[in-house]
Amino acid sequence: MSEPLHYDVVVAGGGLVGASAARALAERGLRVALFERRYCGAQASGVNYGGVRCQGRPEEQLPLAMRARKLWDRLPELIGIDGEFVRSGHLRLARRESDLEPLDAWSAMASRYGLASTVLRGAAFRERFPWLGDGAVGGSLCLSDGHANPRVVSPAFARAARALGAQVYERTPITAVAHDGVRFQLTAQPADGAPWHVSADWLLNTSGAWANHIAGTFGERVPMHAIYPNMWVTEPLPKFIGHNLGVYGGGVYARQVERGNCVIGGGRGTGDGEYAQPSADTTRAVMREACALLPALRHALLIRTWSGVEGETPDSNPIIGMSRTTPRLVHAFGFSGGGFLLAPGVGEVLADLVTQGETATPIEAFAVDRFAPATAEA
Repeated sequence: MSEPLHYDVVVAGGGLVGASAARALAERGLRVALFERRYCGAQASGVNYGGVRCQGRPEEQLPLAMRARKLWDRLPELIGIDGEFVRSGHLRLARRESDLEPLDAWSAMASRYGLASTVLRGAAFRERFPWLGDGAVGGSLCLSDGHANPRVVSPAFARAARALGAQVYERTPITAVAHDGVRFQLTAQPADGAPWHVSADWLLNTSGAWANHIAGTFGERVPMHAIYPNMWVTEPLPKFIGHNLGVYGGGVYARQVERGNCVIGGGRGTGDGEYAQPSADTTRAVMREACALLPALRHALLIRTWSGVEGETPDSNPIIGMSRTTPRLVHAFGFSGGGFLLAPGVGEVLADLVTQGETATPIEAFAVDRFAPATAEA
């Protein structure tokens, strides 16, 4: 492109957060360009576990989670597909009696935000969930939670943004960015052409595990490091898992899709900050734990394993909000493996900040400057 282009908003990163923000901003009438160095939804947004879960989140995330959760019921309206979203309920298992008390406490806290969950134990738990093994002694059930297919949801948000008028540039990384005191000045490098110049009034940093490249440019690098969630899927099995499953304290999670395949995850794969691969040793270890919880998995054939690159912060909360150093720079990254549910809501929050200068959803806990200065880049 020989002539410089100007946009109201440039979105740097085409994952689910960036794409949902681009869609929301285009819907509000702004001229938006989204730049993705690979393909929209091809990174963590498209290879995560797929849990649509409010249960188990820290209190500071619940207002955002509740806002986001409402949007999942509107997927056909927002992006043209249902994303294979199933309101299955989320069952958070207790492996020991001592885990039940914190589940009770979390349920009481969440009820103040309008989120209902029920803790079951003893005979009532065994009667309701006969398909669970002896590895679980109780659990908390949140019926409004569910799961969806990240491989179709994330790209669909980018397509919806484009349909509303946003320009979506895939295989076009932003290679340089600066602020001249008035606007952002950026260089983009398409895969099949010469670099070209773009200016923007606003810049949204939604670059996932690589967001410190932009944050650091403006003096706001955070202590984020790359993690590589480890996941796998079984052959189709007779339906037996009734809910999206998690475990108090972590370690394993599982869900079963309509075709019968069981999607399971736990532990970490390996990676170099740029690419990830699953770990066979981790898969075997976590699968043994999964079989203790779900005996029907004991003879299941695993047909695929995978991992992805995600950015994790020290407190496992994301970075969301206005820059403290640069006007009209907004950050949204570092979701620490829990961003799939949140992302549509985050997109709406980012659109609020751009169009209104504020948002009614509390995000103070996610401020970019809440950490001591970081010394290492993700």
